[in-house]
Amino acid sequence: MYFFLSRHDTGSVSELTMNEDFAENRNISIPSYFYIRGFSGIPHIRYYYIFLFLVYIITVLGNSCLMFVIITDRSLHTPKYIGVFNLSLTDIFESTAVIPQILSTFLFGNQLISYGLCLCNMFTVFVSLTTQSLNLAVLSFDRFVAICLPLRYHTIVTHRSMLIISGVTWLVAVLMMAAATIFISRLSFCRVIVIINSFYCDHGPIYRSACSNKFPSSVIGDMYPIMILGFPAFFIIFSYTCIAVQLFRITTPQDRQRATKTCTAHLILVAIFYVPIAFTYAFWFFIDTNTRIINLSLTSALPPLLNPIIYTMKTEEFMMSVKRLLKRRIIFPK
Repeated sequence: MYFFLSRHDTGSVSELTMNEDFAENRNISIPSYFYIRGFSGIPHIRYYYIFLFLVYIITVLGNSCLMFVIITDRSLHTPKYIGVFNLSLTDIFESTAVIPQILSTFLFGNQLISYGLCLCNMFTVFVSLTTQSLNLAVLSFDRFVAICLPLRYHTIVTHRSMLIISGVTWLVAVLMMAAATIFISRLSFCRVIVIINSFYCDHGPIYRSACSNKFPSSVIGDMYPIMILGFPAFFIIFSYTCIAVQLFRITTPQDRQRATKTCTAHLILVAIFYVPIAFTYAFWFFIDTNTRIINLSLTSALPPLLNPIIYTMKTEEFMMSVKRLLKRRIIFPK
């Protein structure tokens, strides 16, 4: 799914008759279409697409409701819930960038995608991936300050600081992916139709299919996974190491239990997002292409579905806000 994935999946596929070679004209820079190969030879794959459709509907409804409650209830207008709101916004954006495209491509047989739409699809998918990873790091920063620096929490984590941090995550994601897309657009391709062994317009298979200088895109392909996934994951590990040390210093069992409870939900989200990626990368040579694609497509679909359920629906503070909102709407309707 990501820049470093599909590194060995760019092998030759059975040649399509329309995939002609531009041996005589190497100056042509863009292909007519990209062909997203995706899943192949999987029986009853339509049921998987139906599952993804249901996941998308629930994801949009769940995150929309969460955002509505945060906007409506003033008691949730806190710096922490600015981060939660941004996470829900990212969840909807990621699901919308990935799932409808999968359904359109494979369920309805639209595997040929034009050059411009392919670059747009790559841009939106990777922006959503980047913001998802960065937002998890932002939420770990909130937990780190709340537990390790409780007396300074309200001076460090303010509305202004969280709004700035949330805005920076989107700005960084957009700028990084804009640079990657610009370098891809400068590549020359020597085929009418370029075959992509992925379930969307993946950066790695695209630039490796080019017949011009790929060095800038290859550097991006090597650097961006570290920046998008490695640095946020390292910061999260560092934050929770400090939190664990601080929890050992807490003498009251009730305080330790309360602090642990606030971190558990976030750690579950981190595991759901990072573990499948790490598993796929670690066992790259031992799992087949279909397994990798299904695993990574689920990595894009399930975290946005589970984030509102795990991180907020089980939070007493949030559920009290929901009860107050329902009570106000039912008993005192407009």
